[in-house]
Amino acid sequence: MNTKLNQKLALSAFCLFLVTGLTACSTTPAADKPGAAPADNKDTATKPAAKTKLTYWTGDRHDADYIKEVIEKFNTTNKDNIEVELVVKTEDFNQAIDLSFSSAETPDIIRVKENTIQTFYKKQYLAPIDSYLTAEQKKNFPAMIDLNSFDGKMYSLPNYGTTMRLIYNVDLFEKAGIKNPPTTLKEMVDTAKKLTEAGKATGSYGFAQNFKSPESALGRSARVIAEVSGYGGFGYDFKTAKFDFSGFKPIIEAFKQMKDDGSTLPGMESLDIDPLRAQFAEGKIGMYMSFSSEPGVYKSQFPAKIKWAAAPVPSIDGSIKGASGFLGGQWLSISSKSTKKDQAWKFINFMYQEEVLQTYHEKGFGISMVPSVIAKAKKPDIGGIEGFLPNKVDGVWPIQPIVNVKGIKYSDAFFKYMLSGGDLNEVITDLNKRYNEALAAGVQAGEFKVSPMADFDPAKLGGQFAK
Repeated sequence: MNTKLNQKLALSAFCLFLVTGLTACSTTPAADKPGAAPADNKDTATKPAAKTKLTYWTGDRHDADYIKEVIEKFNTTNKDNIEVELVVKTEDFNQAIDLSFSSAETPDIIRVKENTIQTFYKKQYLAPIDSYLTAEQKKNFPAMIDLNSFDGKMYSLPNYGTTMRLIYNVDLFEKAGIKNPPTTLKEMVDTAKKLTEAGKATGSYGFAQNFKSPESALGRSARVIAEVSGYGGFGYDFKTAKFDFSGFKPIIEAFKQMKDDGSTLPGMESLDIDPLRAQFAEGKIGMYMSFSSEPGVYKSQFPAKIKWAAAPVPSIDGSIKGASGFLGGQWLSISSKSTKKDQAWKFINFMYQEEVLQTYHEKGFGISMVPSVIAKAKKPDIGGIEGFLPNKVDGVWPIQPIVNVKGIKYSDAFFKYMLSGGDLNEVITDLNKRYNEALAAGVQAGEFKVSPMADFDPAKLGGQFAK
Protein backbone atom coordinates (compact mmCIF):
# COMPACT_ATOMS: atom_id res chain seq x y z
CA MET A 1 0.00 0.00 0.00
CA ASN A 2 1.31 3.42 -1.01
CA THR A 3 1.06 5.69 2.01
CA LYS A 4 2.03 8.99 0.39
CA LEU A 5 -1.18 11.04 0.23
CA ASN A 6 -0.11 13.34 -2.57
CA GLN A 7 0.90 10.40 -4.74
CA LYS A 8 -2.40 8.68 -4.01
CA LEU A 9 -4.46 11.74 -4.95
CA ALA A 10 -2.40 12.48 -8.02
CA LEU A 11 -2.79 8.94 -9.24
CA SER A 12 -6.53 8.95 -8.53
CA ALA A 13 -7.12 12.29 -10.27
CA PHE A 14 -4.98 11.25 -13.25
CA CYS A 15 -6.61 7.90 -13.68
CA LEU A 16 -10.16 9.09 -13.31
CA PHE A 17 -9.71 11.30 -16.39
CA LEU A 18 -8.94 8.53 -18.82
CA VAL A 19 -9.43 8.41 -22.55
CA THR A 20 -10.66 5.09 -23.79
CA GLY A 21 -9.06 3.62 -26.84
CA LEU A 22 -10.30 0.07 -26.73
CA THR A 23 -11.93 -1.45 -29.76
CA ALA A 24 -13.42 -4.88 -30.04
CA CYS A 25 -10.75 -7.48 -30.64
CA SER A 26 -11.29 -10.76 -32.40
CA THR A 27 -9.22 -13.42 -34.10
CA THR A 28 -9.57 -13.56 -37.89
CA PRO A 29 -10.69 -17.03 -38.88
CA ALA A 30 -8.21 -19.02 -40.91
CA ALA A 31 -8.89 -19.17 -44.64
CA ASP A 32 -10.61 -22.26 -45.92
CA LYS A 33 -8.16 -24.91 -47.03
CA PRO A 34 -8.08 -25.96 -50.69
CA GLY A 35 -9.98 -29.03 -51.64
CA ALA A 36 -13.69 -29.48 -51.89
CA ALA A 37 -16.04 -32.08 -50.57
CA PRO A 38 -19.12 -32.89 -52.61
CA ALA A 39 -21.81 -30.34 -51.78
CA ASP A 40 -24.42 -33.04 -51.30
CA ASN A 41 -22.27 -35.34 -49.15
CA LYS A 42 -23.44 -34.68 -45.60
CA ASP A 43 -21.21 -37.36 -44.12
CA THR A 44 -18.07 -35.55 -45.23
CA ALA A 45 -19.29 -31.99 -44.51
CA THR A 46 -17.43 -30.13 -41.77
CA LYS A 47 -19.38 -30.02 -38.52
CA PRO A 48 -19.73 -26.66 -36.74
CA ALA A 49 -17.04 -26.16 -34.12
CA ALA A 50 -18.16 -26.48 -30.52
CA LYS A 51 -18.77 -23.17 -28.78
CA THR A 52 -16.38 -21.87 -26.16
CA LYS A 53 -18.65 -21.12 -23.21
CA LEU A 54 -17.71 -18.48 -20.63
CA THR A 55 -19.43 -17.42 -17.43
CA TYR A 56 -19.51 -13.83 -16.19
CA TRP A 57 -20.44 -13.34 -12.54
CA THR A 58 -21.61 -10.00 -11.24
CA GLY A 59 -23.19 -8.65 -8.07
CA ASP A 60 -24.88 -5.83 -10.01
CA ARG A 61 -28.57 -6.24 -10.66
CA HIS A 62 -29.44 -2.65 -11.54
CA ASP A 63 -27.85 -2.89 -15.02
CA ALA A 64 -28.62 -6.55 -15.70
CA ASP A 65 -31.12 -5.99 -18.53
CA TYR A 66 -28.72 -3.80 -20.46
CA ILE A 67 -25.74 -6.09 -19.86
CA LYS A 68 -27.82 -9.03 -21.11
CA GLU A 69 -28.49 -7.11 -24.33
CA VAL A 70 -24.79 -6.41 -24.82
CA ILE A 71 -23.86 -10.01 -24.11
CA GLU A 72 -26.48 -11.25 -26.56
CA LYS A 73 -24.98 -8.98 -29.22
CA PHE A 74 -21.52 -10.34 -28.47
CA ASN A 75 -22.75 -13.94 -28.55
CA THR A 76 -24.39 -13.49 -31.96
CA THR A 77 -21.70 -11.37 -33.64
CA ASN A 78 -18.31 -12.57 -32.41
CA LYS A 79 -16.40 -14.62 -34.96
CA ASP A 80 -14.63 -16.79 -32.38
CA ASN A 81 -17.63 -18.98 -31.54
CA ILE A 82 -17.67 -17.68 -27.95
CA GLU A 83 -20.83 -17.74 -25.85
CA VAL A 84 -21.04 -15.83 -22.55
CA GLU A 85 -23.51 -16.62 -19.79
CA LEU A 86 -24.37 -13.88 -17.29
CA VAL A 87 -24.80 -14.98 -13.66
CA VAL A 88 -26.25 -12.27 -11.41
CA LYS A 89 -25.82 -12.48 -7.65
CA THR A 90 -26.45 -9.73 -5.10
CA GLU A 91 -25.68 -9.75 -1.38
CA ASP A 92 -24.06 -13.21 -1.45
CA PHE A 93 -21.67 -12.34 -4.28
CA ASN A 94 -18.43 -12.34 -2.26
CA GLN A 95 -19.31 -15.59 -0.51
CA ALA A 96 -20.28 -17.16 -3.83
CA ILE A 97 -16.91 -16.21 -5.31
CA ASP A 98 -15.12 -17.72 -2.31
CA LEU A 99 -17.10 -20.94 -2.64
CA SER A 100 -16.46 -21.15 -6.37
CA PHE A 101 -12.70 -20.97 -5.86
CA SER A 102 -12.88 -23.82 -3.38
CA SER A 103 -14.52 -25.92 -6.08
CA ALA A 104 -14.07 -26.44 -9.80
CA GLU A 105 -16.95 -24.15 -10.77
CA THR A 106 -15.24 -20.77 -10.97
CA PRO A 107 -16.44 -18.02 -13.33
CA ASP A 108 -14.25 -16.87 -16.21
CA ILE A 109 -15.00 -13.15 -15.81
CA ILE A 110 -15.59 -11.46 -12.45
CA ARG A 111 -17.12 -8.07 -11.70
CA VAL A 112 -14.73 -6.36 -9.28
CA LYS A 113 -15.26 -3.22 -7.23
CA GLU A 114 -13.19 -0.93 -5.05
CA ASN A 115 -14.12 -2.93 -1.96
CA THR A 116 -13.46 -6.36 -3.48
CA ILE A 117 -10.57 -6.15 -5.93
CA GLN A 118 -7.89 -5.96 -3.22
CA THR A 119 -9.30 -8.96 -1.39
CA PHE A 120 -9.73 -10.97 -4.59
CA TYR A 121 -6.16 -10.11 -5.59
CA LYS A 122 -4.75 -11.23 -2.22
CA LYS A 123 -6.69 -14.47 -2.51
CA GLN A 124 -5.19 -14.99 -5.98
CA TYR A 125 -8.57 -15.01 -7.68
CA LEU A 126 -7.55 -12.63 -10.50
CA ALA A 127 -5.29 -12.98 -13.53
CA PRO A 128 -3.14 -10.04 -14.71
CA ILE A 129 -4.16 -8.57 -18.06
CA ASP A 130 -0.92 -6.76 -19.02
CA SER A 131 -0.02 -9.23 -21.76
CA TYR A 132 -3.29 -8.44 -23.55
CA LEU A 133 -2.88 -4.67 -23.52
CA THR A 134 -1.36 -2.88 -26.49
CA ALA A 135 0.98 0.08 -25.99
CA GLU A 136 -1.88 2.40 -26.89
CA GLN A 137 -4.19 0.76 -24.40
CA LYS A 138 -1.59 1.00 -21.65
CA LYS A 139 -1.26 4.71 -22.40
CA ASN A 140 -5.01 5.33 -22.45
CA PHE A 141 -5.70 3.25 -19.36
CA PRO A 142 -2.95 3.93 -16.80
CA ALA A 143 -3.44 2.04 -13.56
CA MET A 144 -4.61 3.35 -10.24
CA ILE A 145 -2.38 1.73 -7.65
CA ASP A 146 -4.33 -0.51 -5.25
CA LEU A 147 -7.45 -0.06 -7.38
CA ASN A 148 -6.48 -1.35 -10.82
CA SER A 149 -2.91 -2.55 -10.33
CA PHE A 150 -1.06 -4.45 -7.63
CA ASP A 151 2.68 -5.03 -7.47
CA GLY A 152 3.10 -3.49 -10.90
CA LYS A 153 0.53 -5.63 -12.69
CA MET A 154 -2.86 -4.57 -14.09
CA TYR A 155 -6.01 -6.50 -13.18
CA SER A 156 -8.95 -4.35 -14.31
CA LEU A 157 -9.78 -1.30 -16.41
CA PRO A 158 -12.17 1.46 -15.32
CA ASN A 159 -15.64 2.13 -16.64
CA TYR A 160 -17.74 4.24 -14.29
CA GLY A 161 -18.01 5.58 -10.76
CA THR A 162 -20.82 6.04 -8.30
CA THR A 163 -21.78 8.86 -5.99
CA MET A 164 -23.57 8.29 -2.69
CA ARG A 165 -26.81 10.07 -1.81
CA LEU A 166 -29.87 10.10 0.43
CA ILE A 167 -32.84 8.90 -1.62
CA TYR A 168 -36.17 10.20 -0.37
CA ASN A 169 -39.89 9.88 -1.04
CA VAL A 170 -40.98 13.37 -2.10
CA ASP A 171 -44.68 12.50 -1.81
CA LEU A 172 -44.32 11.33 1.78
CA PHE A 173 -42.17 14.35 2.66
CA GLU A 174 -44.90 16.65 1.34
CA LYS A 175 -47.57 14.71 3.21
CA ALA A 176 -45.55 15.13 6.42
CA GLY A 177 -45.06 18.84 5.75
CA ILE A 178 -41.28 18.51 5.44
CA LYS A 179 -39.76 20.85 2.88
CA ASN A 180 -36.15 19.71 2.79
CA PRO A 181 -34.22 16.47 3.35
CA PRO A 182 -32.15 16.28 6.56
CA THR A 183 -28.64 17.72 6.75
CA THR A 184 -27.74 16.57 10.29
CA LEU A 185 -28.19 13.34 12.23
CA LYS A 186 -30.69 14.98 14.56
CA GLU A 187 -32.75 16.16 11.60
CA MET A 188 -32.59 12.66 10.12
CA VAL A 189 -33.97 11.11 13.32
CA ASP A 190 -36.70 13.76 13.62
CA THR A 191 -37.58 13.47 9.94
CA ALA A 192 -37.90 9.68 10.15
CA LYS A 193 -40.31 10.05 13.05
CA LYS A 194 -42.48 12.59 11.21
CA LEU A 195 -42.54 10.52 8.04
CA THR A 196 -43.62 7.44 9.98
CA GLU A 197 -46.42 9.38 11.65
CA ALA A 198 -47.59 10.74 8.29
CA GLY A 199 -47.42 7.29 6.71
CA LYS A 200 -49.42 5.37 9.31
CA ALA A 201 -52.52 5.07 7.16
CA THR A 202 -50.60 3.53 4.28
CA GLY A 203 -48.11 1.47 6.30
CA SER A 204 -45.16 3.67 5.36
CA TYR A 205 -42.10 4.21 7.55
CA GLY A 206 -39.48 6.92 7.71
CA PHE A 207 -36.26 5.01 7.17
CA ALA A 208 -34.83 1.68 6.04
CA GLN A 209 -31.53 0.16 4.99
CA ASN A 210 -30.68 -3.29 3.63
CA PHE A 211 -29.55 -4.80 6.94
CA LYS A 212 -29.75 -8.39 5.79
CA SER A 213 -26.10 -7.61 5.08
CA PRO A 214 -24.86 -5.14 7.71
CA GLU A 215 -21.65 -4.63 5.76
CA SER A 216 -23.56 -3.60 2.65
CA ALA A 217 -26.08 -1.51 4.60
CA LEU A 218 -23.51 0.49 6.57
CA GLY A 219 -21.33 0.74 3.47
CA ARG A 220 -24.19 2.57 1.76
CA SER A 221 -25.03 4.79 4.71
CA ALA A 222 -22.87 5.12 7.83
CA ARG A 223 -19.70 5.04 5.75
CA VAL A 224 -20.56 8.11 3.69
CA ILE A 225 -21.97 10.01 6.70
CA ALA A 226 -18.63 9.42 8.42
CA GLU A 227 -16.71 10.57 5.35
CA VAL A 228 -18.51 13.89 4.91
CA SER A 229 -18.01 14.40 8.67
CA GLY A 230 -14.25 14.00 8.25
CA TYR A 231 -13.79 10.38 9.34
CA GLY A 232 -12.52 7.45 7.31
CA GLY A 233 -15.54 5.51 6.09
CA PHE A 234 -14.05 2.16 7.07
CA GLY A 235 -12.72 3.21 10.47
CA TYR A 236 -9.14 3.90 9.37
CA ASP A 237 -7.53 7.18 10.44
CA PHE A 238 -5.00 8.26 7.81
CA LYS A 239 -3.46 10.87 10.10
CA THR A 240 -2.43 8.34 12.72
CA ALA A 241 -2.26 5.21 10.53
CA LYS A 242 -4.47 3.45 13.08
CA PHE A 243 -8.03 2.23 13.19
CA ASP A 244 -10.37 4.39 15.23
CA PHE A 245 -14.12 3.78 15.06
CA SER A 246 -15.04 6.51 17.55
CA GLY A 247 -16.29 8.77 14.75
CA PHE A 248 -19.07 6.27 14.09
CA LYS A 249 -20.55 6.62 17.58
CA PRO A 250 -23.11 9.39 16.88
CA ILE A 251 -24.03 7.78 13.57
CA ILE A 252 -24.81 4.37 15.04
CA GLU A 253 -26.63 6.02 17.95
CA ALA A 254 -28.84 7.86 15.45
CA PHE A 255 -29.59 4.64 13.56
CA LYS A 256 -30.47 2.91 16.82
CA GLN A 257 -32.69 5.83 17.84
CA MET A 258 -34.68 5.57 14.62
CA LYS A 259 -35.22 1.89 15.25
CA ASP A 260 -36.16 2.46 18.91
CA ASP A 261 -38.60 5.18 17.81
CA GLY A 262 -40.37 2.73 15.51
CA SER A 263 -39.35 4.86 12.54
CA THR A 264 -37.74 2.04 10.55
CA LEU A 265 -39.46 -0.46 8.28
CA PRO A 266 -40.38 -3.58 10.29
CA GLY A 267 -38.23 -6.55 9.34
CA MET A 268 -35.40 -4.30 8.20
CA GLU A 269 -32.88 -6.74 9.70
CA SER A 270 -33.76 -9.29 6.99
CA LEU A 271 -34.11 -6.80 4.15
CA ASP A 272 -31.98 -7.27 1.05
CA ILE A 273 -31.33 -4.34 -1.31
CA ASP A 274 -33.78 -5.36 -4.04
CA PRO A 275 -36.71 -5.95 -1.66
CA LEU A 276 -35.87 -2.56 -0.12
CA ARG A 277 -36.03 -0.93 -3.56
CA ALA A 278 -39.33 -2.65 -4.26
CA GLN A 279 -40.78 -1.31 -1.00
CA PHE A 280 -39.49 2.19 -1.73
CA ALA A 281 -40.97 2.13 -5.24
CA GLU A 282 -44.35 1.31 -3.66
CA GLY A 283 -44.06 4.28 -1.29
CA LYS A 284 -43.49 2.30 1.91
CA ILE A 285 -40.12 3.88 2.81
CA GLY A 286 -39.45 7.56 3.40
CA MET A 287 -35.68 7.59 2.89
CA TYR A 288 -32.58 5.43 2.62
CA MET A 289 -29.02 5.83 1.32
CA SER A 290 -27.41 4.24 -1.71
CA PHE A 291 -25.46 4.63 -4.94
CA SER A 292 -26.08 6.57 -8.14
CA SER A 293 -27.32 3.36 -9.77
CA GLU A 294 -30.76 3.90 -8.22
CA PRO A 295 -32.26 6.02 -11.05
CA GLY A 296 -31.84 3.12 -13.46
CA VAL A 297 -33.44 0.80 -10.94
CA TYR A 298 -36.58 2.94 -10.63
CA LYS A 299 -36.92 3.37 -14.37
CA SER A 300 -36.77 -0.28 -15.37
CA GLN A 301 -36.32 -2.80 -12.57
CA PHE A 302 -38.80 -1.36 -10.07
CA PRO A 303 -40.81 1.40 -11.78
CA ALA A 304 -41.51 3.94 -9.04
CA LYS A 305 -45.13 4.70 -8.21
CA ILE A 306 -44.06 7.77 -6.25
CA LYS A 307 -42.22 11.00 -6.85
CA TRP A 308 -38.72 10.69 -5.45
CA ALA A 309 -35.43 12.58 -5.43
CA ALA A 310 -31.84 12.39 -4.18
CA ALA A 311 -29.90 14.76 -1.92
CA PRO A 312 -26.47 14.83 -0.25
CA VAL A 313 -26.30 12.59 2.81
CA PRO A 314 -26.43 14.34 6.18
CA SER A 315 -23.27 14.88 8.17
CA ILE A 316 -23.07 14.46 11.92
CA ASP A 317 -23.64 18.13 12.75
CA GLY A 318 -24.38 19.71 9.38
CA SER A 319 -20.84 20.81 8.62
CA ILE A 320 -18.88 19.23 5.78
CA LYS A 321 -15.39 18.18 6.87
CA GLY A 322 -14.58 15.55 4.28
CA ALA A 323 -15.35 14.26 0.80
CA SER A 324 -18.28 12.04 0.00
CA GLY A 325 -16.53 8.98 -1.41
CA PHE A 326 -16.74 8.73 -5.18
CA LEU A 327 -16.43 5.00 -5.72
CA GLY A 328 -15.30 3.16 -8.80
CA GLY A 329 -12.34 2.58 -11.07
CA GLN A 330 -12.82 -1.11 -11.82
CA TRP A 331 -15.23 -3.25 -13.78
CA LEU A 332 -14.22 -6.58 -15.31
CA SER A 333 -11.42 -9.00 -14.40
CA ILE A 334 -10.36 -12.45 -15.60
CA SER A 335 -10.45 -15.34 -13.16
CA SER A 336 -7.06 -16.83 -12.38
CA LYS A 337 -8.62 -20.30 -12.66
CA SER A 338 -10.18 -19.74 -16.06
CA THR A 339 -8.84 -22.09 -18.73
CA LYS A 340 -10.18 -19.74 -21.42
CA LYS A 341 -8.42 -16.48 -20.58
CA ASP A 342 -7.84 -15.47 -24.21
CA GLN A 343 -11.52 -15.75 -25.01
CA ALA A 344 -12.43 -13.98 -21.76
CA TRP A 345 -10.24 -11.05 -22.81
CA LYS A 346 -12.00 -10.85 -26.19
CA PHE A 347 -15.30 -10.48 -24.36
CA ILE A 348 -13.88 -7.82 -22.04
CA ASN A 349 -12.54 -5.92 -25.06
CA PHE A 350 -16.02 -5.99 -26.55
CA MET A 351 -17.55 -4.66 -23.33
CA TYR A 352 -15.11 -1.75 -23.29
CA GLN A 353 -16.16 -0.41 -26.67
CA GLU A 354 -16.96 3.28 -26.46
CA GLU A 355 -20.49 2.65 -27.71
CA VAL A 356 -21.18 0.24 -24.87
CA LEU A 357 -19.74 2.58 -22.22
CA GLN A 358 -21.58 5.60 -23.65
CA THR A 359 -24.93 3.84 -23.57
CA TYR A 360 -24.20 2.65 -20.03
CA HIS A 361 -23.74 6.28 -18.95
CA GLU A 362 -26.77 7.58 -20.86
CA LYS A 363 -29.05 4.95 -19.37
CA GLY A 364 -28.03 6.12 -15.91
CA PHE A 365 -26.43 2.89 -14.70
CA GLY A 366 -23.26 4.70 -13.63
CA ILE A 367 -21.45 7.99 -14.06
CA SER A 368 -18.74 7.55 -16.67
CA MET A 369 -15.14 8.07 -15.60
CA VAL A 370 -13.94 8.14 -19.21
CA PRO A 371 -13.65 11.70 -20.63
CA SER A 372 -14.12 10.62 -24.26
CA VAL A 373 -17.40 9.00 -23.26
CA ILE A 374 -18.53 12.03 -21.25
CA ALA A 375 -17.68 14.31 -24.19
CA LYS A 376 -20.02 12.42 -26.51
CA ALA A 377 -22.67 11.09 -24.16
CA LYS A 378 -25.96 12.84 -23.71
CA LYS A 379 -27.17 13.69 -20.23
CA PRO A 380 -28.90 10.58 -18.90
CA ASP A 381 -32.59 10.83 -19.69
CA ILE A 382 -33.73 9.33 -16.46
CA GLY A 383 -35.67 10.67 -13.52
CA GLY A 384 -33.72 11.53 -10.40
CA ILE A 385 -30.24 11.52 -11.96
CA GLU A 386 -29.76 15.24 -11.28
CA GLY A 387 -29.34 14.62 -7.58
CA PHE A 388 -26.52 12.15 -8.20
CA LEU A 389 -24.33 14.22 -10.52
CA PRO A 390 -20.88 14.95 -9.02
CA ASN A 391 -20.69 18.04 -6.83
CA LYS A 392 -17.99 19.93 -4.94
CA VAL A 393 -18.15 17.46 -2.04
CA ASP A 394 -17.60 14.23 -4.02
CA GLY A 395 -14.03 12.93 -4.08
CA VAL A 396 -11.77 9.89 -3.91
CA TRP A 397 -10.34 8.85 -0.54
CA PRO A 398 -6.98 7.10 -0.20
CA ILE A 399 -7.06 3.31 0.10
CA GLN A 400 -7.11 1.99 3.66
CA PRO A 401 -5.45 -1.33 4.51
CA ILE A 402 -7.75 -4.35 4.42
CA VAL A 403 -7.00 -6.38 7.54
CA ASN A 404 -7.85 -9.93 8.54
CA VAL A 405 -9.53 -9.13 11.84
CA LYS A 406 -10.28 -11.87 14.37
CA GLY A 407 -13.80 -12.02 15.72
CA ILE A 408 -16.88 -10.03 14.75
CA LYS A 409 -16.49 -7.37 12.06
CA TYR A 410 -17.28 -3.74 12.82
CA SER A 411 -20.44 -3.74 10.67
CA ASP A 412 -21.87 -6.75 12.51
CA ALA A 413 -20.86 -5.33 15.90
CA PHE A 414 -22.61 -2.04 15.19
CA PHE A 415 -25.73 -3.75 13.89
CA LYS A 416 -25.84 -6.00 16.93
CA TYR A 417 -25.78 -2.88 19.11
CA MET A 418 -28.60 -1.34 17.07
CA LEU A 419 -30.74 -4.41 17.72
CA SER A 420 -29.81 -5.29 21.29
CA GLY A 421 -28.23 -2.22 22.82
CA GLY A 422 -25.34 -2.41 25.26
CA ASP A 423 -22.35 -0.15 25.84
CA LEU A 424 -21.34 1.41 22.52
CA ASN A 425 -18.12 2.78 24.02
CA GLU A 426 -17.07 -0.76 24.91
CA VAL A 427 -17.99 -1.96 21.43
CA ILE A 428 -15.77 0.72 19.87
CA THR A 429 -12.89 0.06 22.27
CA ASP A 430 -13.02 -3.62 21.40
CA LEU A 431 -13.13 -2.89 17.66
CA ASN A 432 -10.17 -0.53 17.87
CA LYS A 433 -8.14 -3.12 19.77
CA ARG A 434 -8.85 -6.02 17.44
CA TYR A 435 -8.52 -4.05 14.20
CA ASN A 436 -5.23 -2.48 15.24
CA GLU A 437 -3.91 -5.89 16.29
CA ALA A 438 -4.82 -7.16 12.83
CA LEU A 439 -3.18 -4.09 11.30
CA ALA A 440 0.07 -4.73 13.19
CA ALA A 441 0.01 -8.38 12.18
CA GLY A 442 -0.47 -7.44 8.54
CA VAL A 443 2.44 -4.99 8.63
CA GLN A 444 4.67 -7.56 10.33
CA ALA A 445 3.76 -10.17 7.73
CA GLY A 446 4.63 -7.74 4.93
CA GLU A 447 1.07 -7.62 3.56
CA PHE A 448 1.17 -3.81 3.45
CA LYS A 449 3.00 -0.79 4.79
CA VAL A 450 1.41 2.08 6.68
CA SER A 451 2.66 5.38 8.04
CA PRO A 452 0.93 8.45 9.52
CA MET A 453 -0.09 11.30 7.19
CA ALA A 454 0.15 14.28 9.52
CA ASP A 455 -1.03 16.74 6.86
CA PHE A 456 -4.02 14.69 5.72
CA ASP A 457 -7.10 16.91 5.23
CA PRO A 458 -10.23 15.03 4.09
CA ALA A 459 -11.97 18.30 3.21
CA LYS A 460 -9.47 18.86 0.40
CA LEU A 461 -10.49 15.63 -1.30
CA GLY A 462 -13.80 17.06 -2.51
CA GLY A 463 -14.60 18.63 -5.84
CA GLN A 464 -12.48 16.35 -8.02
CA PHE A 465 -15.33 15.74 -10.46
CA ALA A 466 -17.53 18.84 -10.15
CA LYS A 467 -17.91 20.77 -13.39
